[in-house]
Amino acid sequence: MPRAAIGQNSRMSLRIRPEQKKLLMRAVSLQDTDLTDFVLRHALQAARHAIEQAERIQLTERDSLRVLDLLETPPKPNARLLAAARSLPKER
Repeated sequence: MPRAAIGQNSRMSLRIRPEQKKLLMRAVSLQDTDLTDFVLRHALQAARHAIEQAERIQLTERDSLRVLDLLETPPKPNARLLAAARSLPKER
């Protein structure tokens, strides 16, 4: 169960197996950096990638052409769309 976020605490801790730490420390030494910088840099990169994947819709070429066609020649509004438009509050 996730823990509640703590106000302005900028610390983070995690537990890893000894062989995982050994692997991280080897990578750290090869890149001449420290463990915090190494883990943070790669975690942020992974976080950006995960967010980008979740927020981006990737269309096939066929779907892209369909969207462009609908933007250039939109269909006539149907009864449900007209009813929804009529139910909107009037602008002042």
